[in-house]
Amino acid sequence: MDAPLEAVEFLARSQNRVEVLRSLAAERRTRRDLAEVTGASQATLGRILEDFGDRSWVRRDGDAYVATATGKLVADGLADLLSILETEAKLRDVIAYLPTAELGFDLRQLADATVTVPTRTRPSAPLQRVVETMDAADRLRVFSHTLNEQSLSTVQKRTTAGEQTVEAVLSAGAISALAAEDHLWRRLRALADADGAAIRVREDEVPLAATVADETVSLLVRDDGGVLRASLHTDAAAVRAWAIETFDSYWNAAEPFDPTTVDR
Repeated sequence: MDAPLEAVEFLARSQNRVEVLRSLAAERRTRRDLAEVTGASQATLGRILEDFGDRSWVRRDGDAYVATATGKLVADGLADLLSILETEAKLRDVIAYLPTAELGFDLRQLADATVTVPTRTRPSAPLQRVVETMDAADRLRVFSHTLNEQSLSTVQKRTTAGEQTVEAVLSAGAISALAAEDHLWRRLRALADADGAAIRVREDEVPLAATVADETVSLLVRDDGGVLRASLHTDAAAVRAWAIETFDSYWNAAEPFDPTTVDR
């Protein structure tokens, strides 16, 4: 009997083994079916099916093959492992900057996330992706330690025009940064005066820059020096539930934005 790691190695050494097991776990298949799915020769399939039979992962069913209960168990676990490794590869270059301690969900929920990183030709690509997502939404919920000019301009124009509603919790530091620039301060005040806008200020730090744009959650990822490293975008229900719960928590603990109390 294989030790667990030996079984993992046995599968990992052959893409054909992985494909055959996953195919048979999904439905009954003939060897011809398996050849079409995998592109493997009949000789190769014969060896694979014999090895799987020795491990009681598959059995004959007339002129075809099916996965046994344990074969399906292994196939399900393999699918989970592959999904985890695909997610890890996606996050590998940004995980050092992602505030994982603040993320109240399993990172596996980011399996289908889109990760946008700066490139030499598009250094602002992460921010642009977030702005596009915000621009297309009917309702925004934002909690952030910063609000850049491009995002503020987009939201202010659409909200003032009655095309969007926005609720935002900004850190006191974000408000101070906007107050230091006259044109940004004017935009923030115009946004706050719009019928569809509500802004609150959190005295404590907001460790994330997150937006819930209708059904999509966007996270802006920066390093300790404030350099933009990536943006993540996902429609995963678990991530959205976490983001809304976090927003509500910040919102309930924050104070309404009052521009007359801001020291300029």
